[in-house]
Amino acid sequence: MAIFKRYNKIASDIATGFGVNSENSGGRFVNRDGKPNVEKRGIPLMNRYSWYHSMLSLPRWKFFLFIFLVYIIVNLLFALIYNTIGVDHLGGIEKGTFFHNFIESFFFSAQTFTTVGYGRINPVGYLTSSIAAFEAFLGLLAFALATGLLFGRFAKPKAYLKFSTNAVIAPFKDSTALMFRLVPFKNNHLSEAEVKVSMAMRIEEDDRLTNKFFNLPLEISKINTLSLSWTVVHPIDDRSPLYGFTENDYKNHYIEIITFFKAFDEDYSNTVVARTSYSNSEIIYGAKFKIMYHPDVSKKKTILQLDKLNEIENVILHPELVTS
Repeated sequence: MAIFKRYNKIASDIATGFGVNSENSGGRFVNRDGKPNVEKRGIPLMNRYSWYHSMLSLPRWKFFLFIFLVYIIVNLLFALIYNTIGVDHLGGIEKGTFFHNFIESFFFSAQTFTTVGYGRINPVGYLTSSIAAFEAFLGLLAFALATGLLFGRFAKPKAYLKFSTNAVIAPFKDSTALMFRLVPFKNNHLSEAEVKVSMAMRIEEDDRLTNKFFNLPLEISKINTLSLSWTVVHPIDDRSPLYGFTENDYKNHYIEIITFFKAFDEDYSNTVVARTSYSNSEIIYGAKFKIMYHPDVSKKKTILQLDKLNEIENVILHPELVTS
């Protein structure tokens, strides 16, 4: 742990919101999907979640499955109510088995809930008519809510950005550098792009492990437009907290590189953000990224190969590069 003594002399940014005592935190600070690795407890479950935010952030298949299941369950519930009252109060139904009556009630409920109302089956009596009226009202509210959620998901600004699976320690000029790569993968246009990178490290201080956070200066932190891939480079010089790190240091000590990306989406006319992190097990020592774009045959257009985002090649880092 001798190598970590120098970090007491390096300014660290501890106002990150993740805490400094490593005994009170577990695992990585930020997950690969950019979400904080935090589980909130201490208050009732229903108060812990914003259902609106949850519905906006659900994967597409889960969102539509949830909407479909709610639709089916609501109609099953009302079909049970109509059957409990009795199918005699639903005009147009030919009585049959319980299953037949239930299916007929279910489709009547679906027609009422969606306010389609084909007219073959109609409620008879005040009680059934009142329930049908309430179901129609509930259907209007439900579809208004579903429409709002669909629009919210459709109109939600997203960065549509992919980060490389690994970060690398690669030769850079006369020394080495920490590098990772990102690329836009949709046909959106990002301008005024900016990246900020910080590093979390567990350091022995006063005979106990402490979380330290350091801002990592970048060779280029802002670009005017992001059209191709962007390899983000942190030069490892004597100002870097990674200065003097050997391959074993990266393997044996906990390091987490936390990245924050921000840009202006010209189509959304809004700012979009993206985050991710790389733990020490996701940092490859002695590698560099392969170029992922090339000119087309006519040399009039640039081809960006998105499937080459994670392609790297091994290189040899000579010991003098680590401390040069």
